[in-house]
Amino acid sequence: MIQQRGNFDWMLKQLADGVPGIEMIVVLSADGLRIARYGGEPDAADRVAAACAGLQSLAGSVCQELTVGDGEMKLVMIEIDRGYFYLMSAGANAFLAVLSDVRCEPGRMSAMMRDLVVRIGGHLTSPPRRNGQIV
Repeated sequence: MIQQRGNFDWMLKQLADGVPGIEMIVVLSADGLRIARYGGEPDAADRVAAACAGLQSLAGSVCQELTVGDGEMKLVMIEIDRGYFYLMSAGANAFLAVLSDVRCEPGRMSAMMRDLVVRIGGHLTSPPRRNGQIV
């Protein structure tokens, strides 16, 4: 897993400051390991990262059934009774997840997440692992 880069902190904070209602931001590897976080408790971020691994796998399987496009998951959004959850592909084997309350405007959130991924996507790449080792 790549180590958290020092510049992630201010970039994730900038996203949180730019959209009202963000409670937690998690950068994670495809296998559900937390790379970086902003907001929330570390244990909660680890749980979110682990859950995201299953969700991105499920979304990827559904995407394979589409007859158009490249079949890769770009963004998953889940509306819940008290807010929203977003999961966006953020580079090879890396994802950006955001939990927000109801003040968050979904269109603005997805645009801001996309902007962040464009700016730092190369730094968010997580190398593949096999048996716990980087391959």
